[in-house]
Amino acid sequence: MKYSEEGKQYHIGLKNGDVGEYVILPGDPKRCKKIAEYFDNAEFIADNREYTTYTGYLDGTKVSVTSTGIGGPSAAIAMEELVKVGAKTFIRVGTCGGMDLNVKGGDIVIATGAIRMEGTSKEYAPIEFPAVANLDITNSLVQAAKNLNYTYHTGVVECKDSFYGQHDPHRMPVNYELQNKWEAWKKLGCLASEMESAALFIVASTLKVKAGSVFLTVANQEREKQNLENPVVHDTDSAIKTAIEALKILIANDKK
Repeated sequence: MKYSEEGKQYHIGLKNGDVGEYVILPGDPKRCKKIAEYFDNAEFIADNREYTTYTGYLDGTKVSVTSTGIGGPSAAIAMEELVKVGAKTFIRVGTCGGMDLNVKGGDIVIATGAIRMEGTSKEYAPIEFPAVANLDITNSLVQAAKNLNYTYHTGVVECKDSFYGQHDPHRMPVNYELQNKWEAWKKLGCLASEMESAALFIVASTLKVKAGSVFLTVANQEREKQNLENPVVHDTDSAIKTAIEALKILIANDKK
């Protein structure tokens, strides 16, 4: 790999010492500043392509937030390069669309695993290998959601590469596959759909680091189809607070 003259990672623009071992991973670069406001003594570190990074402290421990952009390829690059500069524990914070009828807009979804309906993870592991969240992180996210009195769900999420393949599958030449598999995921109890966790979980397994995911449910297209109440919520603060609280729990447990 070719690095810049400053010894920084090629895509994320970071070098050793720039980040803590614990990193929150939103997709949207603009969300990084909002997340960093929950840190103590947060500092802006780098901004390159879709990767924006701030570093600060939680309970005296160095932590960071780095955006990944949209989808598995850019998320995998972020994790690969963050691990090279010292990161070991990752929590993805993002948004999802509900699939299970019990998941409403505004609810928190904590992924226990992810359906690998994307391409990035296939270049790391055979499709038979499951994309599973780290148990310690998942338990910490659940405890955090309980502590904050949020409505939350735990289970499998679906990860795709095409946003419009989900929301407008009828016009796709492979609509037969998209629609049939969507129905299968629903029958299997899949909670929600998003775009990064499968890649992150598989890359984490490959690199022997820890990863978990928490999402704000924006809305649920299946509830809309059945004319059920379908609130639409865009404020990600509850998911962010859940991740921050979970990091504090993880840090405390690791110190023990």
